[in-house]
Amino acid sequence: MDLLRFTTAGSVDDGKSTLIGRLLYDSKNTFEDQIEAVESFSKRRGDEHMDLALLTDGLKAEREQGITIDVAYRYFATPQRKFIIADTPGHIQYTRNMVTGASTANLAIILIDARKGVIEQTCRHSFIANLLRIQHVVVAVNKMDLVEFKESVYHDIVAKYKEFASRLDSFVDVTFIPISALNGDNVVEESTNMDWYKGPTLLYHLENVYIGTTENHVEARFPVQTVIRPQSDAYHDFRGYAGRVAGGVFKPGDNITVLPSGFKSRIKAIHTATGELTEAFSPLSVSLLLEDEIDISRGDTIVKTNNQPEIGQDIEAMICWFSERPLHTRGKYLIRHTTREAKALIREVRYKVDINTLHKVEDDLSMAMNDIGRITLRTSSPLIYDSYSKNRTMGSFILVDENTNETVAGGMIV
Repeated sequence: MDLLRFTTAGSVDDGKSTLIGRLLYDSKNTFEDQIEAVESFSKRRGDEHMDLALLTDGLKAEREQGITIDVAYRYFATPQRKFIIADTPGHIQYTRNMVTGASTANLAIILIDARKGVIEQTCRHSFIANLLRIQHVVVAVNKMDLVEFKESVYHDIVAKYKEFASRLDSFVDVTFIPISALNGDNVVEESTNMDWYKGPTLLYHLENVYIGTTENHVEARFPVQTVIRPQSDAYHDFRGYAGRVAGGVFKPGDNITVLPSGFKSRIKAIHTATGELTEAFSPLSVSLLLEDEIDISRGDTIVKTNNQPEIGQDIEAMICWFSERPLHTRGKYLIRHTTREAKALIREVRYKVDINTLHKVEDDLSMAMNDIGRITLRTSSPLIYDSYSKNRTMGSFILVDENTNETVAGGMIV
């Protein structure tokens, strides 16, 4: 079975956690003791209904306030597919958490409250999903029960969202589904209250959406994590370069180049813990054996000779600032990119993005927590990279404060 990673996004009280709880509950992916605990807590709190949001909101502060603060990951499966869900917060001050949760997603569910329609946070989260190159989006118009399941309300929201989304360039597939997460309408089972809707339920769409195009199988990239050199008689001459394939397809006999050294060789074999493979592709973790003895270590990248990435020290990128301390031009940080680490200097902040209007802000270049903008930086040693739009692994990085070891920003190379 293949795996679908998806994230939820939306404004406060749009029902993100309730929707995930409903998905888990109606698809029979919850244990009896979990349901009993949620029912007991809901009764003690005086709720009219069993609060399914409690299946994902585990922090004490989240349960007290009825909001999502941190990213919660949940795992479930159906006979068709496995799923990893990232339940992300909706508050503006937790934009960095939403970026973190959505960075590995194949699909985003954007929730819209049917009573409020397309609002500022809807645009904010759609922009972030677009920035992170999430190609598949489900716009779930929630709380249809509170607008008497009116078809006109749904179609008005669809029209307004399409108008906004026309300015975004990454979305390949946008699906609209009217739902009621509280009552389960069109989540797992078809709704009997909206016979005017002829599309799929949310779970059916998640099970069947095609996500194969999100992996880059053209440019072959293999950042080396470690060198495997067993000290045993059985594997006396074994020297394997272990890591995770970041793109493309590698096969025994392929001509390869090791960067940044430029040494060339051929792949002799591809090993895994369970035996040899005839080919390796993203995101498999494997060990490559080469025909020649080459000095290769962590931070090097193995690529096919006929298709090479960019190599450089001057990097231009979009970043989301995570730290409470503002970004400083000429500030020095550590940059961690694939398996490589170097020192980095912030040379210039080109502009910030007003997420509500998508306009560039060039007169105020101070970046505070949760701000998104475009910067240029210079690294102490060359990075081996592709643009984020080509390869999410080779095009992403984090900036780290050397003194506190705090992750201060997440970046996407332009």
